[in-house]
Amino acid sequence: MQVGLLIYGSLDTISGGFIYDRHLVRYLREQGDLVEVISLPWRRYGASLLDNLNSRLHRALEQTAFDVLLQDELVHPSCFWLNRRLRSRITCPIVAIVHHLRCREHHPAWHSRLYRRVEKSYLATVDGFICVSRTTQQDVEDLVGRQRPLVVASPGRDGLPGALTPEAITARATAPGPLQIIFVGNLIPRKGLHTLLAALAHLPRDDWRLTVAGSLDLDAAYVEASRRQIKEADLAPQVTLLGALPVQELAARCAASHLLAVPSSYEGFGIVYLEGMHFGLPAIAGTAGAAKEIITHGHNGFLVPHGNPEALAHHIELLIQDRELLLKMSLAAHRSAAVHPTWNETAARGRAFLQSFLG
Repeated sequence: MQVGLLIYGSLDTISGGFIYDRHLVRYLREQGDLVEVISLPWRRYGASLLDNLNSRLHRALEQTAFDVLLQDELVHPSCFWLNRRLRSRITCPIVAIVHHLRCREHHPAWHSRLYRRVEKSYLATVDGFICVSRTTQQDVEDLVGRQRPLVVASPGRDGLPGALTPEAITARATAPGPLQIIFVGNLIPRKGLHTLLAALAHLPRDDWRLTVAGSLDLDAAYVEASRRQIKEADLAPQVTLLGALPVQELAARCAASHLLAVPSSYEGFGIVYLEGMHFGLPAIAGTAGAAKEIITHGHNGFLVPHGNPEALAHHIELLIQDRELLLKMSLAAHRSAAVHPTWNETAARGRAFLQSFLG
C-alpha cells in the first residue's frame, strides 16, 4: 500500500496529534507499506487558506500515485477547496485523521463561526475518517452526518517506556512529603497551566510541588505570562519549568509523581492522561472534550469545569490531605490504563480501515 500523509511542519513535532501520526506511520512502514510525508509550512490560519490556490501544491498532489491520501485534519484550512479541485485529477481516496475539531476549542464567537464553516466544508471533501475518540466521532458527524466510512482508533497506552507495579505505586503514595504534581503539555493557553497555577496559589506552599514538562517555544507571550504569574503569586520555589523532555526523562518524572494535572479547555482525546495513568497517576482534566472517555470522576481522576481554579484546588487538596484516597485512585488509574489498546493495536485498526478502501 502506498500512502501519502499531508501534515503541517515536521512529523517530529511534540504534541498529541503528531505522536498519533508518528505511531501510525511507523506501523505502516513496519508492515511494508510505503509512506510519503508531505509537509506544508506552519502559517497563520488566514494565510493557510491561500494554499487552496497554490497551483504548485495542486500539481504535486495530482501527480502522485498513492493508494490512499491521508490528511491530518489540522491541515483543513489548506485543503477545504483544494480537495475539491483534486477530485477530477486523482482517483485515490482521501482519508482524514481527526484528533479534534478546531471549532470545538474556545475561541471568540466570530472565530468559531469561521472555523466551523471551513471545517465543515473540508470534512465534506474527504472519503472517510480516522477519529481518535468517540467524542471526536460525534463532533464530525454533527457537522457532516454519517454518510462516510469512519473508524474510532483511540491512542495507545504504551507511549512512554517503563512501568510501575502496584507495590511501587503503593510505596510512592504512602511515602511522606509534599504531593508531587506534574503538568505535561506544551505551554499554550488551551492546556490550562494558568488555571492550575491559580489553583495552587490557594494551597499551602509546603503541601505540594509542581513540575511542568512541555515546550516553551510555541507561544512566547503565554510563557512570559506564566512566568509572571508564578512570580507574582510567589510560587517560584514550588514550580519548575523544564521545557520539552525526552521520553525517557518524561517517563522517569511521571514515575516519581503522584498526580497529573492538565486542566485543558478541550481535548480530542488526551494522550497524556492515559500515559500518566500507565504510571498510576490520577488525572485532573477539563470537562469538555474526550477526557471523560478516560477519566471517571472520583475514581481514577477528576474532571473540572474550564477556568475554575477553585474546583481544581479543592480536588488537589483532597489528595494532599487523604493519602489513602490518593492510593486508591492511583491504583484505579493504573488498572484503567491497562484496558486501553497498545499503539500497535491502534495502528493496526487504522491500517485495516485504510485497506478497506482498496477492495
